[in-house]
Amino acid sequence: MKRSSYLALVCVLLTSIVTNASALDNQPRKLVSGWIPYYSVKTVMPFIKKLPTLPTPAPGAPVTCNDNEYSPIDIAALNTSYLFTNKDLMNEVMPFWYTLKSPTLIRDDYSTANPSWPIADTLCLMRKSGLKLIPTITDGTDKLVLSGYLAKADVRATIVKSIVDLVNKYSFDGIDLDFEGFAFVDGNTTWSKTAPNWVLFVTELSAALHAQQKLLSVSAPYSYDPTEKQKGYYVYAWAAIASSIDRLRIMTYDYSVAKPGPIGPISWVEKTLKYAVSIMPASKVFIGFPGYGRDWITSVTGTCPVSAPPGLKAGAKAATFKMNYANTKAAIDKATPVFDEKSSEATYSYTQSFNGLTTKGAATSCTVARTVWYQNDRSYLERMNLVAKYRLGGSALWTIGMEDPAATTAMRNVASAVAPDTVISSLTIGDVTNQSIYYGGIFTINGLVTLKDKLPISGIPVTLQMKRESENTWSSIAELISGTDGTISTPVTISGTASFRLTTQGSWERAESISAPEKVTLLSRIVLDRPTSVKRGQALVVKGTLLPVVAGQNVTVQRYLLGKWQNLGSATTTGADGGFTYSYIENKKGVLKLRVQITNSSEQILSTQFFVVVR
Repeated sequence: MKRSSYLALVCVLLTSIVTNASALDNQPRKLVSGWIPYYSVKTVMPFIKKLPTLPTPAPGAPVTCNDNEYSPIDIAALNTSYLFTNKDLMNEVMPFWYTLKSPTLIRDDYSTANPSWPIADTLCLMRKSGLKLIPTITDGTDKLVLSGYLAKADVRATIVKSIVDLVNKYSFDGIDLDFEGFAFVDGNTTWSKTAPNWVLFVTELSAALHAQQKLLSVSAPYSYDPTEKQKGYYVYAWAAIASSIDRLRIMTYDYSVAKPGPIGPISWVEKTLKYAVSIMPASKVFIGFPGYGRDWITSVTGTCPVSAPPGLKAGAKAATFKMNYANTKAAIDKATPVFDEKSSEATYSYTQSFNGLTTKGAATSCTVARTVWYQNDRSYLERMNLVAKYRLGGSALWTIGMEDPAATTAMRNVASAVAPDTVISSLTIGDVTNQSIYYGGIFTINGLVTLKDKLPISGIPVTLQMKRESENTWSSIAELISGTDGTISTPVTISGTASFRLTTQGSWERAESISAPEKVTLLSRIVLDRPTSVKRGQALVVKGTLLPVVAGQNVTVQRYLLGKWQNLGSATTTGADGGFTYSYIENKKGVLKLRVQITNSSEQILSTQFFVVVR
């Protein structure tokens, strides 16, 4: 879709006239991400367990996640859960499960909160959704401790290693850093010293993760253009880390905490994202959507009885509630919410009366005045319009599943209205027979990238990915560019049986694509060093190597005689290098028609036939 078409759509959306998603041909643009805390995993997917009849995997064995390992009822429940029914809106989620306690210790909060549901099972089921998993690490150290760590190069390196080890342990797709202690604990007088070390750390972690094709996400509170000299959490040095990070998730909420007011007024949200997109690609920027509201006490008149809830006083910490409870709460409070146009949030005020006795037994009463602010479906619609207007990476929900169904529908409507063109990528294997090739052989991977109407897409980056039989995850092995006819072609050689697929990254104009995988089976082959002639009565020595190298395989030399192959002499075995030596003495002159046979547990491998003249 052309840029002018998108701008027209955005204008329509800004007037809250939303295109019906069912009328659009393409899938919604994947503009939603968000956090899944360790204490609320069950909000987005059910807790289900493998069938008890299945054997326990051996230690270190790959964790499988097939439908037949679970009951049909459980699979049905999984497929109707929040995470799975909304996966068309999302590329990735951030399991909020980890806390950095020291350079070598990242605390696992998930397992503590969910002792009866192993993390491996949870991750397995989450991966069935097809979403990238980019877990969040928070700062669990005391005041100024983490900033002190980052000031030392060797300690930074240790933290980088700990994080990379965690990512690799569970084959995560990357990591999300939520180190809020700099902003809210250390004090702004420390920021000028902390910021340069933070930049070094992010740069070093980025290099380590990108070397393994993993993503780096940073979550941070708002910031403004420093030339404007306005308050902002500049310790996170967005401009300096922009080239190193893949995601910036701006926590555009908690604008009002101590005093009643909007959770994240839309003008404030737009101001900080304008700065973000001025210093980095807009596709890296995600804006935070709060799934909660706050209820403040603004005044208390009279003396409250002892039977009243504790803490009833003006200025007390606000109570919080989930957005999906807001309508019920308003009904209980006997209030009618109004939509504040300026902040793009819902609000209302109400009173509570409490009658009873004082501690001395005297009759008493009090009236508590309260004010509530929260974001509703219109709030989400208008913030999603900002995502569309600036072509951002998307939204980041704190937390996934706290929004009400109307808000989810609002996000889906915007995502559908600005849906990217569908991209279809396909892959074929050339220069092979029956999808098989001998060790050392070269074959060709051919691909085609088109739009849904078969129009070729030229000049688009295409990633070739491979997954070996022993692996659970795909690895990128080549970066290619489609030709004018939408095709790619590249030679490949493999050292073991593997599957291949092509992927293309999503852009504002086009959706990402993943081709169907194609498997290529590697066939073993025997490389021979053998004579063409030998004197009668002398040793006929046949040497060779089995490729790929496998030790301890049974080797025989066979002779073609009287219409069939017969073993010649005694068998031997391949060595640690896959090599073997076979010796035989022939006492009669003539021509021997020979071959080598190597037998393992799954196949018989034959060499090419050869002839030896016995003189």
